Amino acid sequence: MPATSRPWALVSPASRGIGLQLARRILQTTNVPVVATARKELDRTKGEILNGLKVDESRLDVLKVDMLDETTIESAASHCASKFPTKGDGAHHLHLAYIIPGLLFPEKSPRQIDASSALLTFQTNALGPLLMLKHFSPFLPKKNASFAEEDDAMKGLPKQAIMGLMSARVGSITDNTLGGWYSYRASKAAVNQITKTFDNFLRSTAGDAAMAVALHPGTVKTELSREFWGNVREEKLFEAEWVAERLVERLRRVLGVGERGRCWDWKGEEIPP
Repeated sequence: MPATSRPWALVSPASRGIGLQLARRILQTTNVPVVATARKELDRTKGEILNGLKVDESRLDVLKVDMLDETTIESAASHCASKFPTKGDGAHHLHLAYIIPGLLFPEKSPRQIDASSALLTFQTNALGPLLMLKHFSPFLPKKNASFAEEDDAMKGLPKQAIMGLMSARVGSITDNTLGGWYSYRASKAAVNQITKTFDNFLRSTAGDAAMAVALHPGTVKTELSREFWGNVREEKLFEAEWVAERLVERLRRVLGVGERGRCWDWKGEEIPP
């Protein structure tokens, strides 16, 4: 990859909650172009991401992506290929990505499992990210790529390119002492496996230039967790903006190639598979 390659970032989806705040945080703390995605209301999403920020609005693109529709993922990737070519003069590479869809149907017993809901959970939480990797992994840097830390284009970015996938503590088989949430737990365990498998692929194609990790944000005040807020101690229930700050800092400052392919929480502690 040419030394002049320029970084860009991706947040998908970014229409609300953690994703919206991640897009805002990256715009505030870096100089890179940011691609955010939403299923609908792209203009509204763009306005909410930019609301109150003193940044160059041209740095943000909002593209349509529906995790249940691969054609939208492919179309978004094609748009990025045109805007961020990976070869030639002015080449670009994807340096920071958060793939973070989430859907939860809280089955407390096996009798509550609904086949269509469970399938939708897997399609959203696991298959969607897998298809995102299929179409967006070609934008990651190749082996032997190097990034100058003093380069202004690299301000606020991690040393290596990182693809972060949203997991959850309940996706850990080792940590599962309570049971329940069958389809959600299984889909997030699948995310951990996808992350590890994809990172093994990056070891051969990118070496130390790019890696993948899974992330656990904690219990966040979003629509996904709204009905469970009353069961969570106040000090364990986080605002999306606060979590986004920590997830960005987690990838920027702490992670190194020795921590690749694993699942980390917002505090920087590893969650066992």
